[in-house]
Amino acid sequence: MNTRTKRTVLAGIIGTVIMTIIMKITPIMGMPKMSPPNMLAKMLEIPIVVGWIMHFIIGIVFAFIYTYLCILKHKINNIWLKGLVFGIVAFVFAQIMMGIMGAIMPMPKMENSIILTMINSLIAHIIFGIAVAKTIGEHCFRSETCNTKTV
Repeated sequence: MNTRTKRTVLAGIIGTVIMTIIMKITPIMGMPKMSPPNMLAKMLEIPIVVGWIMHFIIGIVFAFIYTYLCILKHKINNIWLKGLVFGIVAFVFAQIMMGIMGAIMPMPKMENSIILTMINSLIAHIIFGIAVAKTIGEHCFRSETCNTKTV
């Protein structure tokens, strides 16, 4: 496994840990409780441990998308802004996937305000995106394999 791949896996783990901590802390500030692992476990009728494993795998997959899909590599120069935009993209993708999964299988009932839940999720995904961007850093993008460079 090369350094770029190792750093990407690490970024996915770090981003997911930080996102999960944020989701655990925000209820103290009055935001709704959120637990993606619990939601996955209930939806798929699997043990909570498998829900946690899936949660981290999804975080790592998102980190690989950030590193290898050339989306933001050369279009945005500021690493903080890159992470913020990536977090918003991850949030939108997650909402689309939740909609698709909700159409296929029963979803757990929302206990709180959907707006506050969405705001909480958006904040958590933005923090995830920034953590991934900062962990991966700029040196992972110094390859000529991506032709999205601006002139």
